Amino acid sequence: MSLDLNSTLNSIANFSQVYGLKFLTGIIILVVGLSLIKVTTNIIEKTLTLRKVDPTLIPFLKGLSSISLKVALFISILGTVGVKTTSFIAILGSAGLAIGLAMQGSLSHFAGGVLLLIFRPFKVDDFIETMGHSGTVYEIGIISTKMRTPDNKVIIIPNGPLAGSSIINYSAEETRRVDWVFGISYDDDLKKAQSLLLKALEEDERILKDKPLFARVEALADSSVNFKVRAWVNSADYWDLYFDYLEKIKLSFDAENITFPFPQRDLHILKES
Repeated sequence: MSLDLNSTLNSIANFSQVYGLKFLTGIIILVVGLSLIKVTTNIIEKTLTLRKVDPTLIPFLKGLSSISLKVALFISILGTVGVKTTSFIAILGSAGLAIGLAMQGSLSHFAGGVLLLIFRPFKVDDFIETMGHSGTVYEIGIISTKMRTPDNKVIIIPNGPLAGSSIINYSAEETRRVDWVFGISYDDDLKKAQSLLLKALEEDERILKDKPLFARVEALADSSVNFKVRAWVNSADYWDLYFDYLEKIKLSFDAENITFPFPQRDLHILKES
C-alpha cells in the first residue's frame, strides 16, 4: 500500500516538475494576452470612430477582432503547455474551408457590406443610381442595401455586386448644376429670348449667384433654335427649381409671343400626268 502511495506521489511530483512551469507560463500568457486584446480592440474602436466609419459597423469589427485575437491566444497557450496544435489548426482550417464554400455567396455580400461601410461611397438618405436602379438609401446592412424609389417602391440590392458596380451619388456634393434646353422658332427674336432666360435665372433666389449664369445658343436644329441654360443651386433645391423654371419660362415666352415650334416636315405630292 505504501509502495503504491509513494509511486503516486512520485508521479505527481514528476508531472508537476515537467508541466507545472508550462501551466504557470500558460496562465501568465492568458492574463497578459486578454489585457492586450482589450487594449487593442479599444484602439481599433477609437481608430474607426476617428475615421468616421459607419456606427453600425464599429461594434461588429471590434467583436470580430476580439474573437480572432482570442482564438490566436488560445492556440498559443495550447502550444506553450505542450499540446500539439498542428492537428487542431488543420481541423479548424478544414472546417473554415467547408463553411466558406457552403456560404460563398453570403460571404461575398458580407465582404461587400464591409467595404461599403468602410469606404462610404454613399450614406443613409443619399439619392443614388446604380445597377439600373435609382432611389434614396434608407438602410445599409451587412448583407444588402435598401433603397426607396421616388414612387415609394423598395429596392433591395445585395452588397456583393453593389460594392463592385458603378455608383452615381447625387447627394454627395452640396451644390449641383441644373441644365435645361429650350427651342424657339427661327422667326423669333433671339436676343429677346436670351434676355428672358437670364432674367428668370436672376430673379430666383435659390440660384447661387457666385457662379456664372449661362444661356447660349446650343444648336440650329431642324425646326428650332435651341438654347442651353445652366445654373447652380444647393442640391436640396435641384428638382423644385428644375420644374419651377420650366413653368416660368413657358409663361414668360407666351406673354412675349415667343413660340416653341413643333417638328415640321415638308411634304411634296407628285401627280402623274
